[in-house]
Amino acid sequence: MKNSAPIRVFLVEDSLVALTILKRILASSSEMNVVGTAPNGVEALERIPAAQPQVICTDLHMPRMDGLELTRRIMADYPRPILVISTSVNTQEDSRNVFKLLQAGALDVFPKPSIDSLSDYEQVKNELINRIKVLAGVTVFTRHASRTATVEPRTQPVSPKPVSNSQFSIGNSPFSLAKVVAIGASTGGPQALHTILKQLPANFPVPILCVQHISEGFLQGLVDWLQGECFLRVTIAQPGEFPKQGTVYFAPERHHLQLNTQGRLITVSTPPVSGHRPSVTALFQTVATCYPRSAIGILLTGMGRDGADGLQAIAQAGGTTIAQNEQTCVVFGMPKEAIALGAVQHILPISEIAPMLLNRISSFRVI
Repeated sequence: MKNSAPIRVFLVEDSLVALTILKRILASSSEMNVVGTAPNGVEALERIPAAQPQVICTDLHMPRMDGLELTRRIMADYPRPILVISTSVNTQEDSRNVFKLLQAGALDVFPKPSIDSLSDYEQVKNELINRIKVLAGVTVFTRHASRTATVEPRTQPVSPKPVSNSQFSIGNSPFSLAKVVAIGASTGGPQALHTILKQLPANFPVPILCVQHISEGFLQGLVDWLQGECFLRVTIAQPGEFPKQGTVYFAPERHHLQLNTQGRLITVSTPPVSGHRPSVTALFQTVATCYPRSAIGILLTGMGRDGADGLQAIAQAGGTTIAQNEQTCVVFGMPKEAIALGAVQHILPISEIAPMLLNRISSFRVI
């Protein structure tokens, strides 16, 4: 990156204070070049064609045109990687709206820097610059969505059509013994999780344990959004609870999600694993120990290698391992590392993961 041209970034932000902080952060890096700004979506659409940015950073709440409508228009007319920079929100409605931007085509969320966060300026600066660098390497495609989006009524998922065995590796994977599904994801994960979970019925017969790398303050919003989109119960894991079928448990912020010897959920603040807390590998390794030969591990889109060693542990314990394929990943990092280790038995496009689970698990009644 040192010898290449700076990444062209466009900022859409109506707060002068926040805009000043963002410009200051990006100006501190020779790898970033702010090529334009706008206080709302209307003016952004007027300026983006001439600015030709590689990455667009947008707020959610803005006058005249908010971030959601802006994202829809950009993805229809000028598709670019979009980073949502927003304050972490506490109301369910605002939480869901942040993640509706991801559903509309934005790739990631990042907490809006404020005067209060300047004490951690170096950390905020490094995290934001790294996030933009990752997104600058992502290819996005035009989405021909309706200008006036409508909300489709949720209906129970129908029984899936049989999936061709030619898509899977040859072997005797113990799907009939499955007692738990464990999923790990990072950049692009909320969209991937949405694709999988919305296809599963409320009576899905095993619990699902998840680790999603996400900026602090946005986890509850992710849970609220998925709960509103899915039939499964979606929650943040509480220590001491036995995982229940038909429920999706997310690792809490700043804590690893694991299982004790009795099979109860525990959350621990031990040091980061693979640079992350919560860590996908930390979850997968404990799942492999507690459910040898009866766990399914799924590694989705994300940068880095968190989850690769954990997926290998599940495979070595006799479980079943799945990785999202390169073509449907936002960032083909974590799955690629697991494949390189020989830890992956099945490589699937994101749309085929839930049908595989439904065909191979839901026909078995797990007690």
